Amino acid sequence: MFRINKVLATTLAIATLSFIQGCAQPTKAPQIIADQGLRVELEPAAISILKEMGAKLTQAKSLSFSATATYESTARTGQPLAYLSQMDVSVKRPNMLSVITLGDGPRSEFYFNGESITAYSPAANVVATAKAPDSINEMLKFAFQKADIYFPFTDVIVADPYAGAINKLKIAFVVGQSVIVGGITTDVIALVNDNMQAQIWIGRDDKLPRLLRVTYFNEPGNFRHVVSFSNWKLNPTFTAKTFTNPAIAQANKIEFASPSALAQEVKTPAGAKP
Repeated sequence: MFRINKVLATTLAIATLSFIQGCAQPTKAPQIIADQGLRVELEPAAISILKEMGAKLTQAKSLSFSATATYESTARTGQPLAYLSQMDVSVKRPNMLSVITLGDGPRSEFYFNGESITAYSPAANVVATAKAPDSINEMLKFAFQKADIYFPFTDVIVADPYAGAINKLKIAFVVGQSVIVGGITTDVIALVNDNMQAQIWIGRDDKLPRLLRVTYFNEPGNFRHVVSFSNWKLNPTFTAKTFTNPAIAQANKIEFASPSALAQEVKTPAGAKP
């Protein structure tokens, strides 16, 4: 199910709700019964919108888009500060991915060519490469397990976005419509499971996701995790250069591992116990 988080990575630094004016009043959401969890209540209209979005994404053999993620982290005042990251994403199904990240930190590049994953930091001129499973779905799991890499648009590029969204879903209802996000008319739906609540703005005509906002029930501070989507292109033609960077050949190689693991290696002298 939809999850948004910081773009976690290796030491390579792969590192509002303005309610809709004029929007139809949302369907009354079911009450949360604390001792019994959430009562399953899936509004057919919301499921239909979600299914249409999933079909549009699944049918595309290739796609590209820009994703701007906003995540919050507690400041020393105890209040959240917002951090931004913009990713230009290219996908060729079933097993090619390019993510160029610009944000509150150095530029980073991530590539998957069906055989291996590569994380490259141009500013530091370092690169990490690892063998990976040959599908985007399995590669994303591997990258998270291997190096804590998680992209906030993951649910958009998997093989079946609808199946991922509907899994363990407890509540789904239509919030209304908006003409604000992306300057187009969008249908707004809410999705809830036992862990989180997501609100999604989906193009009424093109069926593409435009904005995703998630809060987690068990997260201290109830931080808002938001990703906006723009510059959509379906079935674009890519060249081989889209999924690599020639400069990588001259970069210094480092281990493909999680930031915490690499930091521990730096802090622990050779031969000493960690």
